[in-house]
Amino acid sequence: MAAVRVFLCAVVLVPAVRCQYEQYSAENFPHADLMPLDSAYGFALERYGARDWGESVRYLELSLRLHRLLKESEAQCSRACTGENLHDNDTGTSTSLGVIKHMLTRAACLRKCKADMPVFSKKYPKPETLEAFSTRTPYRYLQFAYYQMNNLEKAVSAAHTYLQRNPRDPLISKNINFYKSLFDIEEYLLDQEEKKHQTLFLKAVLLYNAGDFSRSVTMMEEVCVEYLRVYDECLSACEGSYEVQEVKDFYHTLAGLFMEVMRCKVRCEEDLTPNVGGFFVEKFVATIYHYMQFAYYKLNNVIKAAPCALSYLLFDSNDQVMQQNVAYYKFHRNQWGLKEQEFKPRPEALRYFNQSRKQKELLEFAHNYLRTDDEDVVSPEESPALSSPDEEFEGVGDYEESFLADWWQEPKIKGDIGETE
Repeated sequence: MAAVRVFLCAVVLVPAVRCQYEQYSAENFPHADLMPLDSAYGFALERYGARDWGESVRYLELSLRLHRLLKESEAQCSRACTGENLHDNDTGTSTSLGVIKHMLTRAACLRKCKADMPVFSKKYPKPETLEAFSTRTPYRYLQFAYYQMNNLEKAVSAAHTYLQRNPRDPLISKNINFYKSLFDIEEYLLDQEEKKHQTLFLKAVLLYNAGDFSRSVTMMEEVCVEYLRVYDECLSACEGSYEVQEVKDFYHTLAGLFMEVMRCKVRCEEDLTPNVGGFFVEKFVATIYHYMQFAYYKLNNVIKAAPCALSYLLFDSNDQVMQQNVAYYKFHRNQWGLKEQEFKPRPEALRYFNQSRKQKELLEFAHNYLRTDDEDVVSPEESPALSSPDEEFEGVGDYEESFLADWWQEPKIKGDIGETE
């Protein structure tokens, strides 16, 4: 991913805009830059309030790198301490003792792993700080600070990055249109937090729309593999540090922590969904199989098309067109040499579906049975009204035109397998 970003910087963008993480390296993170994320971000906002744009930008960018380092380090330790690597298979203990033994073994593993990572030597950030980075709020500040420094190219990139997760923000959308009125911003519309699967997906859709089904489906297979990889990383990163807000009985406290973890894991699906033209791709994983089913059929590779159709139906079982496609495959199974194994969802699709569904069910259960009556009641003192960081920008560039072409097309049908030859 880093290589792709550097390539884009060198070839697509002019030297005035550098990628946010161009020189980022988790393995060689500068020791002098290590500090608590709260401190770096807090100082950046302090300098922002003082209109010290240069220092604010410096520490906002540093805080983004610190946040990425923290998340990558958490995911690395979580992967290193999975059940397969713990070697704690003890069948002689009761279920409850076995669970506790597993937790203790995993905790010891995580403690050892994190002791070797400098980022964990610093104070863990507050939940509200992590939430700000999850919603890309630092880029909202960055775009205005860059504007004040007359670095409009970087301001465009920061604004675009923010809008990829917050496409309905009217103020930043207006700012983008203001920049568009000044110069051609197309080459600076770089999402600095874009994941590899998102880039590949857009390219695969373009190839699909052009009728190049062979290259499209090959790339869509890469999308599937890459998405599931980063999804697993996101799940692992959710198992970081959590603050115990209130002393309760053992099981209630434990359940509360698991609820926070589950909330984070359920959110992974949302955070990894691509934004195309200002709209998030609904049922993203299902959409991947949607495209692949049709592309494989057009390539006359029905042996691969059928499992994709069954995989799609996991996520949208009532889709009549896809049901008809499956029925069509079954009717002509002898003609194409299809076996019973071809009429099952693909293994990775089934694993993802079961895992994501179970996580949502557990979170819903926790919400229904563990939430206290006053949990959602927030006093005015606890939720002060915050002004927009771009308040001074209000009114500048009052335009309504869209800056992204509406080129993305969802297949109008799930497949044309019922058409007459």
